[in-house]
Amino acid sequence: MATTADIRSELASLADPHRAEASRRFLQMTPGGYGEGDRTIGVFVPQQRSLASRYWRDLPLSETADLLASGVHEERLTSLFILVRKFAKGDDQERGRIFDLVLTNTDRINNWDLVDSSAPYIVGPWLLDRDRSVLDRLAASGLVWDRRIAIMATFAFIKAGDFQWTFRLGDQLLHDPHDLVQKAVGWMLREVGNRDRAAEEQFLTGRYRGMPRVMLRYAIEKFEPPRRRMYLTGAA
Repeated sequence: MATTADIRSELASLADPHRAEASRRFLQMTPGGYGEGDRTIGVFVPQQRSLASRYWRDLPLSETADLLASGVHEERLTSLFILVRKFAKGDDQERGRIFDLVLTNTDRINNWDLVDSSAPYIVGPWLLDRDRSVLDRLAASGLVWDRRIAIMATFAFIKAGDFQWTFRLGDQLLHDPHDLVQKAVGWMLREVGNRDRAAEEQFLTGRYRGMPRVMLRYAIEKFEPPRRRMYLTGAA
């Protein structure tokens, strides 16, 4: 049976101080940044995915939960890669436990890469055919990571052709003050547009002039240049 100590040891052997310094800047772990207080040891994401592919079967869920509680960013991210694999292969009982583990540890999923590596692959898929009201609660949270989890979870719905909750949460988060939420809302609106441009533009009508600029730019990134200019100048 694999243990948390096994993964920690392997991650430590891959650590690179120069990469860690770059990661600290990229993930804003510096003073005043949204990741302030976090610790990185400098392990490339593909290396973490490789570890997850080797360990996910043999690492018990309890050990994976311990890894998610770590103060090291790469250990938490590796734990989420493992959880995603366990979720994809698990039965409903296992998937439910993983969903609950994620939802009770959102304070540990505390950077955009952690959210984006888990919410669309665990939270969203679990809620596809279940009550989704938990997303309203997350979207109303004072924790920025909860709010990003809520909107990013709708990626699973979008892939299934269901845009209702992206629009619902988009309205709730339309004036969110944090750029990480603004970008995520714009990104999910863009994903809707990739599948149904008319549906996205219907949502944007009456809203785009009041939404944060970064949200709008993300939402219309794939539009043809003339159409994009119309939105940016308020003439759409």
